[in-house]
Amino acid sequence: MKILHIDSSILGDHSVSRKLTASIVAREKALHPDATVVHHDFGANPLRYLSGGHLAAFQGAIVDDASLTADLVQGSGHIDEVFEADVIVIGAPMYNFAIPAQLKSWIDRIVVAGKTFRYGANGPEGLVPSGKKVFIGSARGGIYSAGSPAAGLDHQESYLKAVLGFIGLTDVTFIRAEGLSKGEDARASALDQAEAAIGALNA
Repeated sequence: MKILHIDSSILGDHSVSRKLTASIVAREKALHPDATVVHHDFGANPLRYLSGGHLAAFQGAIVDDASLTADLVQGSGHIDEVFEADVIVIGAPMYNFAIPAQLKSWIDRIVVAGKTFRYGANGPEGLVPSGKKVFIGSARGGIYSAGSPAAGLDHQESYLKAVLGFIGLTDVTFIRAEGLSKGEDARASALDQAEAAIGALNA
């Protein structure tokens, strides 16, 4: 079994999403002791943003830039990791109602026409094999879950569910800690609830 572990927070040891992903991976390792883990910390080591050169290369243009060539190879490696993984664990804090740019850069590398999705007669089709599980450690200062007054401002979890589903990753579970900015009691309660949800994972 292979686990792909992605962190994207820029807060280092102060990151809640990072704590959640570490706990999720530990739980998965406890359930599957033979599992191997590939970990990327894009908060500490961000990917390059996509450029016109990237898009030209995706469309078949000849690349005459050693740096871009190396970056394209790295991007292909991230796609391979998604295909190879049985479980994908993503740390996704909310920054200004959406995901961090660091996480978006990874998504831009794995959502590629002809590789992870294609357009057919019936519209778009995800090409990532089914059966993979995705766990997202979601951290946010406010409360944006369904039914809350601010739910319409959630462009973090809603986006991740949509874009991952677009490439075929439809088995997505959110482990959420929200209301983190509403005082120490609210923060502690949110973390306790998230850890309880992680402890209840059984697959």
